[in-house]
Amino acid sequence: MTDSQELRQRWIRRYHPAPDSEVTVVCFPHAGGSASYFQPLSARLTPRAEVLALQYPGRQDRRSEPALTSVDALVDGIVDALRDRAGRPLVFFGHSMGGTLAFETARRMEAELDGRLLGLVVSGRRSPGSPRQEAVHLRDDAGLIAQIRKLDGTSSALLDDEDVVRMIIPALRADYTAVERYAYRPGPALSCPLRVYTGDTDPQVRADEATAWAEYTRADFRVRTFTGGHFYLAERGDEVIAALREDMTAFQERVRSGAGR
Repeated sequence: MTDSQELRQRWIRRYHPAPDSEVTVVCFPHAGGSASYFQPLSARLTPRAEVLALQYPGRQDRRSEPALTSVDALVDGIVDALRDRAGRPLVFFGHSMGGTLAFETARRMEAELDGRLLGLVVSGRRSPGSPRQEAVHLRDDAGLIAQIRKLDGTSSALLDDEDVVRMIIPALRADYTAVERYAYRPGPALSCPLRVYTGDTDPQVRADEATAWAEYTRADFRVRTFTGGHFYLAERGDEVIAALREDMTAFQERVRSGAGR
């Protein structure tokens, strides 16, 4: 294995191999998140689909690597890694910051995938045209942890552990730096369908900010609203899995009907 191949493999975790599945779902974690967040989803979707969960630098088994502080740098690494896995039809699913990364990766790769990108699912993320002036990445460590507690993305017991906090702070700050400095660059709308999943009490995404995603695709669009906050998917797992299965089927049927070409 060459050094470049080894580096590309660091970006992807495949917890439940499903070589005979027709679809690959690529999961993009939230700020401060890691590939393992999607291990339960992978178990639930297999063998209907094979799930590839992305592992950004600076966390878990990549903790020794510097965390990246720009969306462009993250997308560069993701695109390079996915090119080795792009033989089968793909669905991108990104939560929170991962929604932005999934969208930008889709923009970068859609033409070369030549119809194999079946659809994009963005969760817990407002549209690129609905920016907010935020500076969480400039807060001290306590301020960063307070933000995570507010969104309820990590167990409070874990956040009370100083060793855990020391491990997650560098990647968390880098991720917030990347997503808060992100600026959408106008370009053509996507050709694939787009779905937006959101929690009805998510402070990060208002209803109008979710529906504003409609302008970023030329194909069909739908918003699905679940009961819960920013991390609604942790409590609404059955509903999220059912929605993903339904949307994957719709994406595939669209291609079979010829509408996706």
